[in-house]
Amino acid sequence: MKIKSVTESFARVIHGLKVGHLTNNVIQRSKRMILDTLGVGFLGTSTEVFHKASEYSKIYSSNISSTVWGRPTFRLPPTYAAFVNGVAIHSMDFDDTWHPATHPSGAVLPVLMALSEALPPSPKFSGLDLLLAFNVGIEVQGRLMNFSKEANDIPKRFHPPSVVGTLGSAAAASKILGLSTTKCQEALAIAVSHGGAPMANAATQTKPLHMGNAARHGIEAVLLAMLDLQGNKQVLDMQTGFGAFYANYSPEVLPNPDSYTWLLDQQDVAFKRFPAHLATHWVADTAASVRKHLLTDRATLPIDHIERIVLRIPDVQYVNRPFPDSEHEARHSFQYVACTMLLDGSITVPSFYKCQINRPQVRELLCKVELEHPQDNLPSFNTLYCEISVTLKDGATFMERSDTFYGHWREPLSQEDLQAKFRANVSSMLSSDTVERLLEIVDNLEDLEDFSMLTTLLKGPSIPGMVRKSI
Repeated sequence: MKIKSVTESFARVIHGLKVGHLTNNVIQRSKRMILDTLGVGFLGTSTEVFHKASEYSKIYSSNISSTVWGRPTFRLPPTYAAFVNGVAIHSMDFDDTWHPATHPSGAVLPVLMALSEALPPSPKFSGLDLLLAFNVGIEVQGRLMNFSKEANDIPKRFHPPSVVGTLGSAAAASKILGLSTTKCQEALAIAVSHGGAPMANAATQTKPLHMGNAARHGIEAVLLAMLDLQGNKQVLDMQTGFGAFYANYSPEVLPNPDSYTWLLDQQDVAFKRFPAHLATHWVADTAASVRKHLLTDRATLPIDHIERIVLRIPDVQYVNRPFPDSEHEARHSFQYVACTMLLDGSITVPSFYKCQINRPQVRELLCKVELEHPQDNLPSFNTLYCEISVTLKDGATFMERSDTFYGHWREPLSQEDLQAKFRANVSSMLSSDTVERLLEIVDNLEDLEDFSMLTTLLKGPSIPGMVRKSI
């Protein structure tokens, strides 16, 4: 029977996709996403916003609990474990980015890790079960964003993880919990009413909560659907349903699962080399190239000789922060990233510490920066470019341009560099043995018979021989 309802077709795909539908390309790409997300999540547990979210979540308790990553003695109900781990993932804006624009993994992976611990020990869920549910959650986000031209651009109104991430979370939870098509449809309807967070809270401590809430609300939607709570079964079909979030919303019925093509097969994700808004990575690469011209015969940047720094970038207001005053503002500042790269020649996690942001040399350079927004430089992660010109007081001008940076889906990080990023992110919290075990288990995830082995490693301490016995 031909399905005419968009919402029903989503439910059919969530319920109907099987492990056999996964392609090798999707498996390999999603393993990279999982590894990167675990790494930035562990790093994020060192942040102030994670600490505040964790302290808040301690007021909740239940008979069922799940791991808070890297905290072997700290457990929370699954919904709140997913919440605080989701906050950690996005706390530094270091997580992956997709096109159309969203951070796809952070709303999905914490859900599956938390629920896997809450399920009965039998039957065991395999690494392939994890990969399937993870990709179902990613796929739902991508399909929804492809229904609107607005979603192709860097967001202006809503933070996408709070919208599509919530439905991706619900889809992944529905899959791992084995919901029927009907219950999947109800879960999506409930999840839509949990969606949405304004971009006004970008560059604040509240923005990471968007990711945590997406993870938490997706689980809640599924649990409520399992209790027979009902919503509008046409919610994805309607302009007053999911269409309320995106202009030019034009939904289409999804293909039958038997003839399904994954979006991740066609569109890879971007992995960040430093923790800041993705658009700033073009700026960093361009500034690094200009810096080479400025240091041809000297060891340090000649700040006093610089008259003017011009950045030609898209008009993205929430990344236009001339004088950032916090780590979160600095991560969302074209100007700060350009000046830091010009001054230091690299950008790392400590680059966003308060003491670095307030350096007199940085402040002096920031005063010299101007922005221009060429009409052909559209605010899309798929097409934007950056030009930087630095004019010296003697009249000499040096200009460079970046159309793509290393880490973008057009120029992906090598597996070696992705693993190096993971090691750097988790090394302060985990032993070297545990780090290597995590790398091995994720690299061989499709062969893992019981993915509780992975959740056990996420607590922190390792069990000798665990990984090699399970893959």
